Amino acid sequence: MAPKPVDAAVAQNRNARIAVAVLFLSNGALFANLLPRYPEIKADLNLSNAVYGAAIAGFSAGALVAGLAAGTLIRRFRSSRVAVVGTLGLAAFIFVAGLAGTPLILAAALFVAGACDAITDVAQNAHGLRLQRNYSRSIINSLHAVWAAGAIVGGLMGAAAIALDISRTTHLALAGVVFCGLVLFSYPYLLTGPDHDNHPSARTGSGGDAGFAVYVTLLALVVIAVAGATVEDAGSSWATLYLRDSLDTPGAVAVFGYVALVGFMFIGRLIGDRLVDRFGERTVVRVGGVITAAGMGAALVFPSAGGTIAGFAAAGFGVATLIPAAMHRADQLPGLRPGSGLTVLTWLMRIGFFGAPLIVGVIADATSLRVGLLVIPAAGLVVFALAGVLSARPRPSR
Repeated sequence: MAPKPVDAAVAQNRNARIAVAVLFLSNGALFANLLPRYPEIKADLNLSNAVYGAAIAGFSAGALVAGLAAGTLIRRFRSSRVAVVGTLGLAAFIFVAGLAGTPLILAAALFVAGACDAITDVAQNAHGLRLQRNYSRSIINSLHAVWAAGAIVGGLMGAAAIALDISRTTHLALAGVVFCGLVLFSYPYLLTGPDHDNHPSARTGSGGDAGFAVYVTLLALVVIAVAGATVEDAGSSWATLYLRDSLDTPGAVAVFGYVALVGFMFIGRLIGDRLVDRFGERTVVRVGGVITAAGMGAALVFPSAGGTIAGFAAAGFGVATLIPAAMHRADQLPGLRPGSGLTVLTWLMRIGFFGAPLIVGVIADATSLRVGLLVIPAAGLVVFALAGVLSARPRPSR
């Protein structure tokens, strides 16, 4: 008997999954290539700390200004096209930022890069969630794991370029060409046709008649996402500083606070889809909140270098599936236009990344950094309390 031909839909979904993973990888890698170059940009432009901080904030400002436009663009041009064009724009203006000769040009380039990043972020997640509906099982956590891997690759590329004394022009141009080339190559394999034919709002005939309960749910999802963003930022902004200055940990060891958080977040996202399929998003996120609160809480109550590194690892693992789960639920809310819930949540989540360092810094100045980092276990408790708005249903494996 002749073997049965491979089902065309299965092959299409498999190819699309690889292609959308390329979008996530490239998005994580492009900006991470620029980060190691920040100190030399600051030195080359002779910037004060205040001017440098203001210029770098341009990226977050651009993301906040442009983020709400993503839903409209996706409905008009499709998520695949928006994500690819946004990636090309991100690469181009990261290159411009690396070549900036004045603080104003640096800030302007980062502003446009941030706008491109915010729109690309929504578009690639919308496409990933559309593909997840085709799979009828969770895949969004694995895509976010690929993003984290891209950030690691980008950071290593930047570090290698500096070690090899490769100029910023050559380095950022090469990174842009490589990742834009990957994205353009993957574009034909992304899903075709309208994004929202299989969207819940399309099936129910809703789209614009959301009731009060829907907006309350969306608000709770935003708080969950902001809590996750707060934990992520606390690790990247304060982990090394706390270990080095508050616990007198050698610099080479202090960096492992951040490494532990990112590394265990990556692990959590790799296994997150299987956990969600088996236990449901609500249970996985709720348990993650407990792990975050207990792990980091214990590390702050009983401070030590090893315990603190373990605490940041627990926090990273605990929030691994949190933002993907909130995005998925926001995208499923009835009564909202397709893409609107995801757009609003992603936009407001960036406030967490924008405001978390300020909150921790203000608390630290008034008391101590150890007290300031209590925002991490507090975020875990908030997630535990609000996880009821997430889906409780496990997805049957296929």
